Amino acid sequence: MLMHPYLDIPYSPRLEHFLGGFDIYDLEDSLGVELSKYDPECPYDRGFLISRYIVKRFAALSYRHKFVLFFVLVEALDGDPKVFSDVLEHDPISPSLLPLGWDEMNDPKAFFEDVYVKLSEAWAEDLYKASQEDFSTW
Repeated sequence: MLMHPYLDIPYSPRLEHFLGGFDIYDLEDSLGVELSKYDPECPYDRGFLISRYIVKRFAALSYRHKFVLFFVLVEALDGDPKVFSDVLEHDPISPSLLPLGWDEMNDPKAFFEDVYVKLSEAWAEDLYKASQEDFSTW
């Protein structure tokens, strides 16, 4: 079983993990201000945000962890598009907070489709390497 890279628990990422780099809870005056300069619906801004806060954030993961995380994204993109709105919706009980307005994106699936494209490019070798292995041995 593939274990979490930093904890002694099985690795089972969720779609929400792609948004962790955008969590401004208790960082409203620093990261929140920085992220407010960008529009996640603008393709240019979205590309920058994905590169800096997703691709860079997960760069240190092993090829196996990247593969499993990427598979979560693939499954979501192949499923119900409502899942993207749901993952962006603010949960008042959660100790995390996305930037203002992110829960009102017109096409949240487009954001995650761009994540898919960027990660496909950045992780091409890692994804190929992992795909050549027997996942049941992880």
